[in-house]
Amino acid sequence: MKQGKRWLTVVVFAIAMAWLESAVVFYLRTLSNRIEPYQAEPLPPVAGLAAVELVREAATLIMLFTIGMLAGKSWRSRWGYAAIAFGVWDIFYYVFLKVITHWPNSLLDWDILFLLPLPWWGPVIAPVLIALLMIVWGTLASQWEHQFERSFRTEWKAWLLNFIGMALALYVFMEDAIRVAKRGEDALRMMLPSHFNWPLFIIALVLMAAPIVYCGRQIRQRRPPMQMEPSPTT
Repeated sequence: MKQGKRWLTVVVFAIAMAWLESAVVFYLRTLSNRIEPYQAEPLPPVAGLAAVELVREAATLIMLFTIGMLAGKSWRSRWGYAAIAFGVWDIFYYVFLKVITHWPNSLLDWDILFLLPLPWWGPVIAPVLIALLMIVWGTLASQWEHQFERSFRTEWKAWLLNFIGMALALYVFMEDAIRVAKRGEDALRMMLPSHFNWPLFIIALVLMAAPIVYCGRQIRQRRPPMQMEPSPTT
């Protein structure tokens, strides 16, 4: 299968998986009367639900990683396709949730993004921006993989910046949960964030974009120069 068809296959899979995710979240939030998560007691206790939900989230990540492993030929392209799958899945999850539940009302609505290892809170636009970065890098890494060095050693600085950005973003998402974690599970269930650290998150986004900048430079430098056609002699 050609690279373009592989890319399209991964995207279609991720879109279908996004509908499945939206449907599951719709069921869960309807049963708990929490279509809009930002309300009093956002994580009501339901016997056995927390453990099952945590495993489901882990299984989702495994599935997205697996499709990347199946689609790619090299480790770079495999991670690239996995990033594409995750990004497309995350964006279309909100698209389909809007179709099914008419929520979110805007990209600035608060959402519970993840539960591992602590609840992640953030406006909808925050994970969408990260998802866009993942799609861009994944596309560069998978469609132009022949343009890069075989070893990651030449780009370790870009990935170091990326990992620092990821750590900062995770801290922003879990900042409130970290603050109340010592109070126990009930405090985490009842917590509602009141402020999103946009300056720190923007710094995190810039750092996470470092591999995209590196890939863009590599592709541009290795692109063969344009051949000038000889002018006709008179």
